[in-house]
Amino acid sequence: MALPLSSTDLLIPFAGRRSSACAAALATLQLPNLDALLTRLAVAHDDTQADTTLTPPHERALARALGIDAADGCIAWGAREAQQSGLSRAGADEPWAVLTLCHWQVAIDEVVLDDPNDMAIDAAESQALLEAARPFFQEDGIVLRRSTAPGRWLARGELFRGLPTASLDRAAGGPISAWAPLSDVLKPVRKLQNEMQMLLYTQRVNDERIARGLKPINSFWLSGTGVLAQGTPTAPAPTVADVLRAPALHDDGTAWAVAWQALDAGPVAELLAAYRRGEPVELTLCGDRAARHFAPQSRGALGWVKNLFGRTQATTVLAAL
Repeated sequence: MALPLSSTDLLIPFAGRRSSACAAALATLQLPNLDALLTRLAVAHDDTQADTTLTPPHERALARALGIDAADGCIAWGAREAQQSGLSRAGADEPWAVLTLCHWQVAIDEVVLDDPNDMAIDAAESQALLEAARPFFQEDGIVLRRSTAPGRWLARGELFRGLPTASLDRAAGGPISAWAPLSDVLKPVRKLQNEMQMLLYTQRVNDERIARGLKPINSFWLSGTGVLAQGTPTAPAPTVADVLRAPALHDDGTAWAVAWQALDAGPVAELLAAYRRGEPVELTLCGDRAARHFAPQSRGALGWVKNLFGRTQATTVLAAL
């Protein structure tokens, strides 16, 4: 499987993963192109934080590349998408959020958020539920709008101003209590989620999904909250290669390794070829804790000595993420 590369600035989320199966798979990975590329690049920026941050490293790295400066859990992806789609004007002081329809799996002692990417929600289902949910949100001063992705809505309301929320990529596959605690600041969100759970239980959409053997849509996850600061520069976005996401969240070490080999044979190999042609290349590798941005290092004598004696296997770099 070859994955195309559309630019010489590549960002790879979930490049390192500390879950058991992926960590075990890492030890067996052979990534010759990444090995070769990393010997030619140096760390230009290192963002290492605890793996309990609401915003994962790859979202912090993407925000930095786009010139967005925000506190943890407050990268305004909703406001950015609203501006890009024409729902909000550039520079508007409007708080937005992203609402992602999902399935909460209720266990004996916890509630687990299933990855919404596994839900197979179509556009008709998303629109039908949006129309049913709109009055409930309007009562709290929240306006709902559809986005370009089925099962994903944009919401505008003062509730989202300065409200830190956990990224879906942090919460998916785990207990929601770890990422949405029963705190005072999140009480209005929990109220909306409870109302939506009761509403969704009655919807024909879910009856039809269950009849087709699909999981019902029984809640939503809130993320991407905040206001996009005025004067945020418009920077070109890097190419985001997200093929590691699904196997990482499911801790499928075999699939994660296969996806990494495809990356190495595709986008990473192309990035290496671009470097050899003398083009400026950039690479950002992201894991559970860290995002490390690599750029070409000095080709002078000192840089060559550093390169010669400082070679590190790619898997060692990935394990440290």
